[in-house]
Parts: sequence; C-alpha cells; structure tokens
Amino acid sequence: MGSRGMHATPHGRRAGHRRRPGRAARLRRVRLPLVVAAGVLLLGSGSAWFVSWNGAEAGNETRNDAAGPPPHAPGPTAGEDESVATDPTPPAPDPEAEAEADDGQDAHQEQEQEREQEPDAEVEESELPESGPGTFRVAPGGGEPVGGPTLYRYQVQVEDGIDLDPDAAAAEVHAILSHERGWTQDGHSGFQLVGAGETAEFMVRIATPGTVDDICGQYGLDTGGEVNCRVGESVMVNLKRWMTGSPQFDGPVEEYRALIINHEVGHALGHGHEGCSAPGAPAPAMMQQIKGLDGCVANAWPYDENGEYISGPWMP
Repeated sequence: MGSRGMHATPHGRRAGHRRRPGRAARLRRVRLPLVVAAGVLLLGSGSAWFVSWNGAEAGNETRNDAAGPPPHAPGPTAGEDESVATDPTPPAPDPEAEAEADDGQDAHQEQEQEREQEPDAEVEESELPESGPGTFRVAPGGGEPVGGPTLYRYQVQVEDGIDLDPDAAAAEVHAILSHERGWTQDGHSGFQLVGAGETAEFMVRIATPGTVDDICGQYGLDTGGEVNCRVGESVMVNLKRWMTGSPQFDGPVEEYRALIINHEVGHALGHGHEGCSAPGAPAPAMMQQIKGLDGCVANAWPYDENGEYISGPWMP
C-alpha cells in the first residue's frame, strides 16, 4: 500500500533525479568537436598546399622570364626603341673615314678638271691658234712594224703650244697606216713608228697654219693657211684641217684625218695627184678633194673593201 502513494517514473527511474544521457548522446558530443577540428586541419592543410603549389608555378615563370624572351618573340616597337633613334649624342668622328672621303672628293675634282682640259674634236676654227713657235714634241717610238717588207720608219711630231697629245696623235696615225684599206694593201709597203733620235724616212708633223705655210713655203708651195703639204721628209699637217676637217668632206673628222695621212704619205711613196674617174665613183685618196670632188664621192682610203686600188686620171 505504501507503494501506491509513490509516483512511478518512466522506466522505473526514481523521481528527483535527472536523466543521464545515453551512449548515442555522449558519442555525438564527442564527435562534433572532432569533426570541427578535422575540418580546421583540412582547411589549413589545403590552404598551405595551394600556396605552396602556386608559389612553385610562380617560381617557374620567373625562371623562364629570366632566361630571355621565347623564340620568335617580336622585337622592340618604334616607341620602345625611340631613345636609340633620337639619341642626341653624335658618334665620334672616324679620322680614316674622313681621310678616305677627302681623297674621293679630290679624285672626283681631278677627274672633272681633266675632262675640262681635254680638247674637243669638233672645235671652231676661230678657237685654234694661227701660228706657233715652230718647234715640236716627238711622240715615243717602239711600235711594231706593220705591212710589207719595204719598211718606212716615221715619227709623229706635234708643234709646241698646241693642246694635242703627241701619244694620242701617234696612235691615230699608226691606226691609219696599218688599216686594211691603207697603203699596206699594195703588198710591199710597211710602216714603223720610231721616236726622237731614231732614223726616219718621213715625219708626220701637226702644226699651226702659220708654221705649215712657213715650212711648205721654203719649197715654193703656197698652202694659204688652209691645206697640207709634203716637202722633203716632212708630211706637214695643218692643225685646222686635223681638228675641223674639210667642207668638201661630209664624213666625220676622224675619217678626214685618214685622208690627210693617206694622201700625203702617198706622195712620200711616189704617188702623184689623180682626178675623179666617173660621177658617183669614190674619189681617189690621191685626189685633192679639198678643192672639189667633180662628181665623185668623198673617200679617205687608197683601196676599196675588195683590195682594189681606187684610181683616177693623172692630175698635175
């Protein structure tokens, strides 16, 4: 009966006492801090790993940059290289380069002066001297013989004071005398250029009109300041004719020089004057073409292209 007055608690526990938590509750209270702690540890560990990995990648980029730009990297742009292009400090002068530049300029000026001093083949008669001293410069000899066995040695002389190179004149005379249509075509005449002091059968002497008149006049010839002559051993060539040609000769002045030499040397070989053979025919080299052609065509050579002598009737 006494037990009726007492209130029974669930599960037969006594009243006034708190219920003790069960095993599951105790486990939950232990696990929660462990999970939180594990999470914190995992978070810290992950952060440290991320920082370490990212730092290693950054280190690799730094080493690559320090090694230089990658292959085929573009060069500096104009803006990046502007300081080089606009450097106000001039380079130090190079004495050797300046000396070479000065030498080149001097050589250019000398060439210009030489061109200005060279005589013009097509000059006016009024530009040529009318007289000279009557003394001559002799071109060097040493030329090889040309032509046949009958050798005629000759000199080339240019009067002092004439702006004409004796060497150049001698080369031109040699080319005329050795030409295939020249006097060597006769089969026996030969020619050789010799120098001063050497024995010569004749002398080609280019002189002013006054000097030609003086020397030719000594033999009774009147050249009148216009024409050439052959007297004694001298083939006298009037400078006016050598430089300007003849109004009767319509070819170039170089061709007329060939006529002068062939005509006067022909006299030295024993040929006399000849006239025009027929209208339209080539004028003989021994014709006085400066006095007129009489219907013939101007011609500088004693032989034609076929090796035939160009002849005409005898003239006084």
